[in-house]
Amino acid sequence: MERLLITIKYDGTAYHGWQVQQNALSVQEEFQNAVEKVFGSRLDVKGCSRTDSGVHANMYCLTLDTDMNITDEGVVMALNTKLPRDISAVSCKRVDSDFHPRYNCTSKEYVYKIYNGKIRDPFLDKYTYHYRFPLDAEHLDREAKHFIGTHDFSGFCSVKSDVDDTVRTITKADVKRENDLVTFTFEGDGFLYNMVRIMVGTLLFVNEGKIKDGELAKIIASCDRQRAGKTAPPQGLFLNKVNY
Repeated sequence: MERLLITIKYDGTAYHGWQVQQNALSVQEEFQNAVEKVFGSRLDVKGCSRTDSGVHANMYCLTLDTDMNITDEGVVMALNTKLPRDISAVSCKRVDSDFHPRYNCTSKEYVYKIYNGKIRDPFLDKYTYHYRFPLDAEHLDREAKHFIGTHDFSGFCSVKSDVDDTVRTITKADVKRENDLVTFTFEGDGFLYNMVRIMVGTLLFVNEGKIKDGELAKIIASCDRQRAGKTAPPQGLFLNKVNY
């Protein structure tokens, strides 16, 4: 029996996140359907992270165990003949039998994309949040640096979260503009439920003057969800990179 580490990417528009759910279509369910067709049985698939409904992934890592004699390239090619067009297998490699895609992960990078044009672009609707108000990316880039460091992020977590440990270390928090596209990038050792979307929504409150300059550090320290900003919509969020 060998453990395969498979990297995929997906458009999350049609799915209720990664994890299998009752009465809702998930990426994991579609992937397991493809695995069953390729490997002949419904193998246990372990993912590196949960993603919310409507959220995308440029890089998502998962493992499965198999005794089938098949090359890494063969796994990728075979899966792509069975996966729907909004999910793609990218790579495959053999890893140690105790490797876990979640617990062996050292950091993850998320990006959130905002289309800051005045007129909505229908070709970007599924992959960006259309925010038509003036946005000072350089100002928000400076403010975003308050997130860097080890903090209790319970004030930046959905009330639906059942996680006991809400301390996370953020190593990157950038906001960059390229024409009308504004990209927020966050890297850390882990993220809470809806954490990135709340961080973005809070920065948008700073942009709108609803949160004053210099207040962000105090809001983080308060651990009070009511003091942080809104939860930004899901379609702008991408799990961008998983590091091991």
